[in-house]
Amino acid sequence: MAKKAKKIKTEKGLRLKIVNPDSAGIDIADKEIQVCVPEDRDGENNRRFGSFTCDLREICSWLHACRISTVAMEATGVYWLNLYLLLKDAGIDVVLANPLQVKNLMDKKTDEADAEWLMLMHSYGMVKPSFQPENITRKIRNLTRHRSSLLESAAVEIQHMQKAMEMMNIKLSTVISDITGKSGQAIIRAIVAGNHAPESLSQLADGRCRASKETIAKSLEGTWDEDILFMLGQSLQAYDFYQAQVEACNGMIEALLMEYAAGIDTEGAEFVRTKKNTTPKNALTFDMEKYAFDIWGVNVRAIPGMNVGSMLQLVGELGHDFVDKFETCRKFCKWCNIVPNNKISGGKLLSSHLPKRKNPVGQVFRMCANAVKDEKTEMGNYFRRIKARSGSAQAIVATAHKIARVFYTMIKNRQEYNQRLIGCEEKELLLRKIERAKKALYKLDQRLAETA
Repeated sequence: MAKKAKKIKTEKGLRLKIVNPDSAGIDIADKEIQVCVPEDRDGENNRRFGSFTCDLREICSWLHACRISTVAMEATGVYWLNLYLLLKDAGIDVVLANPLQVKNLMDKKTDEADAEWLMLMHSYGMVKPSFQPENITRKIRNLTRHRSSLLESAAVEIQHMQKAMEMMNIKLSTVISDITGKSGQAIIRAIVAGNHAPESLSQLADGRCRASKETIAKSLEGTWDEDILFMLGQSLQAYDFYQAQVEACNGMIEALLMEYAAGIDTEGAEFVRTKKNTTPKNALTFDMEKYAFDIWGVNVRAIPGMNVGSMLQLVGELGHDFVDKFETCRKFCKWCNIVPNNKISGGKLLSSHLPKRKNPVGQVFRMCANAVKDEKTEMGNYFRRIKARSGSAQAIVATAHKIARVFYTMIKNRQEYNQRLIGCEEKELLLRKIERAKKALYKLDQRLAETA
């Protein structure tokens, strides 16, 4: 791991100390890669390479020949990924820098100057590393993000099916809450198969539907245009295709989770399953709650708002050892972008707005926070208390921050969720409101007595 910047005292004042003498800087582009090493390591210390795989291997060999142990590079698109992985496999520590944090320190904008400045700043420990998970975690993350994209594509096809039925004046979506459920799918597949009799189609609806069979039959009286029926059939086929892709992706993710969990030692921890129900829609086909416990050593699903989908995303984005890479809970929450960015000048708070950037982990915690707004739990009470004071948007951020701190602390200390440490119960909050109301009423009585 790269060292941080250090100051030393000299006769002429404070100076920065070189903490990474065996460092290099790499500027990456699509077609060319510029690599700079210290001048005493090679006569041509600032060299340009291609971007093919053979060129990446040549870079690794040259860095080893120059006795380089750590390098700094900018995260430019996805061009950095293959070189990053090769350097890690070659035993060279890689510090991935955010371009926003180093661009203002550069000299005249050239590839050679960029690589030289990165090398110089890294040698003094002035390049802040970006969080990167290990390789197997990266594979889970890639598949998890791909699965989310597949679900989004399937959702688009659902909209296409709804549009096609509306164009034929079929009002099925107004009498059935979810057309991808048992009743909706049975009726749509029968329509595509050629059954256009409303009474016959209405009999396919499940008996638990709130709408009567007569109402459903009325909603299925349409124009049955051939072109629109063709569009409906293709949208249904596309939806089925994406669902099959999601199933295949689930199998690949489970295989990686089994491999990942097998290499982590969590002996001594006892797994206690929560009593939360799993949503049947887009449900995972494997026991994510158990896999997450095997990876982290605690059951984080006990946190209010946390579901198996959120746990899968967090495993893929963070891995099992993220608490070692973030020294404190505050640094973790700041990286998640759920902590106000306080700007103070002259002792005054100028602004506390969140930076305009999206962090996948922070987005997961925000969704968890939004899920607890109606729950009768301590976390739900906290959400509603903040919402009443500052509004819904601030309540989501504050509750997401609280959930993230609970999540980090549980994994850091291997401590199961304890709701008594979260906040106040509903009864206690009501008693507090009664006391405040009594005090306000007493003050009004005092003022009334003074004016009498």
